[in-house]
Amino acid sequence: MAADAPLLRVERLTRDYGRPGQPVTRALAEVDFVLARGELTALVGPSGSGKSTLLNLVGLLDRPTSGRVLLDGCDTTTLDERALTQLRGRTLGFIFQFHHLLPAFTALENVLLPAWADEGRPSSEARVHAAAMLEAVGLGDRLHSRATELSGGQQQRVAIARALARRPPLVLADEPTGNLDTASSDGVFELMRRFNSEQHTTFLVVTHDARIADRCDRIIEIVDGRIRVDRRR
Repeated sequence: MAADAPLLRVERLTRDYGRPGQPVTRALAEVDFVLARGELTALVGPSGSGKSTLLNLVGLLDRPTSGRVLLDGCDTTTLDERALTQLRGRTLGFIFQFHHLLPAFTALENVLLPAWADEGRPSSEARVHAAAMLEAVGLGDRLHSRATELSGGQQQRVAIARALARRPPLVLADEPTGNLDTASSDGVFELMRRFNSEQHTTFLVVTHDARIADRCDRIIEIVDGRIRVDRRR
């Protein structure tokens, strides 16, 4: 894959919901856009506009009614579930509003979860890398603290370390600052920006926070399942 080729290409992506013989609800309508490698893009729009539907399709958690998602040069519509799972694990990281940490696990163990899922038992290299990721997000002194012993902002930092632990080229963030105070929100965004700048990680960030959106490289606004605005700073 050429280094200058788009990391993500979405072509005429449509997602309908409804049972046969019943009225169809169109959540997305022929959405087209491209993400270049290294972009930090905000995805905005009112509730119910289709943002989460789009993120689920790009994240290979759902399949479109029509259209295509090309991820790292691969047409995902041609893949079976096993191949989708492999591509998802290799290419994507996820950050959610509610961090989904396992409360009984330590920070280090939570960051190691993707390695456990992929390798069965994390290698010593994976453990060293997970510890280094926690150090990078400012939690080097909390490796062995359980998730319940961390603040909300610290828990989200663990979630960022976990999302980046497998070095994915694309991270999808769904309201990553939506449950945090202003100071913690700023800290989480600065972490994403730092990894974007230093490691060239691409981010697609769903947010209702105009302050966060305005600090991204690009804003895509979805209204009623269609892209209404697509502008770069």
